[in-house]
Amino acid sequence: MRVMPIRYSSDVAALTRFYEALGLRAGPSSRPGGWLEMPAGGGMLALHRGSAEDVGRCELAFEADEPLEEVAERLRAAGFAPDPVTDEGFGHSMRVQDPDGVWVQINLYDRELYT
Repeated sequence: MRVMPIRYSSDVAALTRFYEALGLRAGPSSRPGGWLEMPAGGGMLALHRGSAEDVGRCELAFEADEPLEEVAERLRAAGFAPDPVTDEGFGHSMRVQDPDGVWVQINLYDRELYT
């Protein structure tokens, strides 16, 4: 599993230029341009077009390398209650609250669906 913070912005292109100046490089992106992956050594930064109230928000997410149903089973066994796995335009996704009540998103990508 790789760590993947999701940074929301009203201007993904400008944010991409900023993170490129820091040394990251643009990776796969959605066809409409509202999602861009910027691979890094220990994970990936995801840039996502967001609404005015989401601009500047950063969400903790992870990219799974196994079926989300298996992750959900481990979470339930540990006493946590993940939301159901949902089918998304990019693959599958699931959310769960950590012990502090903060939502964490776990994604399983099928990049053939959006690149």
